[in-house]
Amino acid sequence: MRYNLIRKMDISNGPGVRVSIFMQGCQFHCKNCFNPETWDFEGGKEFTNETITKVLDLCDKESVKGLSILGGEPMHPNNIEGTTKLVKAFKEKYPGKNIWTWSGFQFDDLKDKEALKYIDVLVDGNYKDELHNPTLKWRGSENQRVIDVKESLKNGEVKLFESNK
Repeated sequence: MRYNLIRKMDISNGPGVRVSIFMQGCQFHCKNCFNPETWDFEGGKEFTNETITKVLDLCDKESVKGLSILGGEPMHPNNIEGTTKLVKAFKEKYPGKNIWTWSGFQFDDLKDKEALKYIDVLVDGNYKDELHNPTLKWRGSENQRVIDVKESLKNGEVKLFESNK
């Protein structure tokens, strides 16, 4: 598994100041993707236990509200094991902080994955250029959903995230 980039201060991918990691490799190749440099599974840098340690260390500031995991495709079979290790380690160390993840896969395709037990918010669905809407918060196209994962898993149906909770 590989990753493309770690941002130590990100304010655009979830609420508050966050640490973001962009996983490397994506099968979807959405038209006008904002991050096509993450498509190649052979690109980027090797994702190791040291990568996890680095991300956790960067999150060890009171000002950091959470971790955002984007891509590429963090939930792709090539990446899911590393994503799971990262989200599990993050929640063990920072139970009061949140994890946001973006995936081209639908929630129903992911709900049985271990990683979802640790993720708080999932933005699901492929970016669709014909449904692009620049006024949307935390997503690029109208088909994508911002999902409250904990509530959705508990209730057995998709519950959208409400940012004013």
